[in-house]
Amino acid sequence: MFSFFKKKSKDNPAPQDAAPQEDAKELPALTGTETDINAEAKSQDAGETEQKSWFGLFRRDVAPPVEPSVADATPVAEPSVAGTPAEDEEGDEGEIVPAPAAAPGEKQSWMQRLKAGLSKTSTSLTTLFVGAKIDDDLYEELESALLMSDAGVEATQYILDALKKKVKSEKLTDAAQVKAALRVLLVDLLTPLQKPLVLGRHQPLVMMIAGVNGAGKTTTIGKLAMHLQSHGQSVLLAAGDTFRAAAREQLAVWGQRNNVSVIAQESGDPAAVSFDAVQSARARGTNIVMIDTAGRLPTQLHLMEELKKVRRVIGKGMESAPHEVLLVIDGNTGQNALAQVKAFDDALTLTGLVVTKLDGTAKGGILAAIAKTRPVPVYFIGVGEKIEDLQPFNAEEFVDALLT
Repeated sequence: MFSFFKKKSKDNPAPQDAAPQEDAKELPALTGTETDINAEAKSQDAGETEQKSWFGLFRRDVAPPVEPSVADATPVAEPSVAGTPAEDEEGDEGEIVPAPAAAPGEKQSWMQRLKAGLSKTSTSLTTLFVGAKIDDDLYEELESALLMSDAGVEATQYILDALKKKVKSEKLTDAAQVKAALRVLLVDLLTPLQKPLVLGRHQPLVMMIAGVNGAGKTTTIGKLAMHLQSHGQSVLLAAGDTFRAAAREQLAVWGQRNNVSVIAQESGDPAAVSFDAVQSARARGTNIVMIDTAGRLPTQLHLMEELKKVRRVIGKGMESAPHEVLLVIDGNTGQNALAQVKAFDDALTLTGLVVTKLDGTAKGGILAAIAKTRPVPVYFIGVGEKIEDLQPFNAEEFVDALLT
């Protein structure tokens, strides 16, 4: 479904100064009892075929290249791949067309789950406008509702000022009209965050995934790998989280289920694992490398420095990489999520966000705070554990879930 650009040959030998501390290897297929993620996977199987058109951008007229089975790929035993390194593929932009619309049943199901996830904030906002008068009391109640939704002081004040100005200029006198005006303002505020993930720009496309412990980083990687494969992309996973217990095994289960290779070391330097994964993907002609990294709190400066090192070493493995640096944030953490975005963006220069766990206790207003203070694009939002519960962010859908 995605087309790729014409190759340009260039000499890009593997660097010598980023050798790993020990040989990397691919994790074998697991047998026996799997981790708890298997229970989650079984509940996902029924929904795996639901999403047929998932990414916002597609390329036409050129069929995707046929990739060899990753199950037959040769394990990586050395950091420097023998022979000439694979050439990067770059090219012109090419024609981009929007994805086909989802089936009505699929769209309705997604909107129902999103509304259920944001019901706490939705109830607070929608009840304000039932039989309300347009006066200072309404604005005060709206201010409280926005602050309680984790929108933050700056975004709340911006929305209130813009709404008052709009009500005055358009001479709105009905509560329903004010609610409609609020919808327009929220959509305008959040639309700059809406950005699709574009594939086929590099060969391979290297994605570095960061986030604090418990945000759902590894699970998100597994879900993304499934979706990428459904669109003709070959995927290689790198188990760069060498600190959390069972992180390798959890990623290996996703690799086994998706039939993709996982580059890992039993105990070693995360930067070395990342370097090996990039070199392996270049040698095999793999489309996408997704690098899992260990959870980091932005207050742990020495650990943030290690993440910066991982990013630098990835760049030594392939010039211009990583091409995507995604931060996974928990939608339940409120203003702490905004602090994480600022800290990780300062350290790594983020290209996108994945907001998870918008499933009942999350308030949703954090996206308004991000849009106003640190507008990093939101690629995906998640409302549950199933594969179909992770979807591209759409500003209008999100606002409609809040206000209807």
